[in-house]
Amino acid sequence: MALRAAGRTSLVDSVVEQLRTQLADGEWAVGDRIPTEHELAKQLGVGRNTVREAVRVLVHAGLLESRQGNGTFVRSTVDPAAVLRGVRHAGAADVLELRVALEAEAARLAAARRDTHDLLRLRAALTTLREEGDRDADADLAFHLAVVGSTHNAAFVEVYRFFSAQVHEVLVEALGDREMPPVDIDAHEALVAAIETGDPEAAERQARELLRVPMETVAALTERS
Repeated sequence: MALRAAGRTSLVDSVVEQLRTQLADGEWAVGDRIPTEHELAKQLGVGRNTVREAVRVLVHAGLLESRQGNGTFVRSTVDPAAVLRGVRHAGAADVLELRVALEAEAARLAAARRDTHDLLRLRAALTTLREEGDRDADADLAFHLAVVGSTHNAAFVEVYRFFSAQVHEVLVEALGDREMPPVDIDAHEALVAAIETGDPEAAERQARELLRVPMETVAALTERS
């Protein structure tokens, strides 16, 4: 399929978006070599320098990979930026439902896999949460990252680290200055206890209970607005 010719305005951005679309639509599969700069420039009706800059953007985004002397190859057809935009456009309740799913599974895995170091880190995070106050977002995030870290699943940790930042942004944008309920320290304590005893079912149940009140609060606030 031929690419649409780019207009005169924001040429690099236009080429980037068209190449993103081609990747998402399956024009090239993972591992394929994309057309040369000369070929893309001819198809798009732009200069090679414009194509080169657009390809550089997509390499930096992790969608393409440049191999010296061999050309440029497709590394991924899933655009992280598109995922980010999707999360930001989701409703607060939808985002919290996803958070419940992630944290419930993290708690279950943590109870099955935690070691002595994990338990020490969880207790330290819980102590900090108590000392810093029940509205300290950083302390609360550190606690939940400690739970996720106890899964010993590197992919889970990276996904949660990325996702947790988006949760905060979505809630702030959706709810404005209206306050969420204070962090339930006792619920956090119960979650740590379940992980300590190595009970996956209890840990999952406590993780869901911990987020029950925030879920109900968001539902009530968004319904009124």
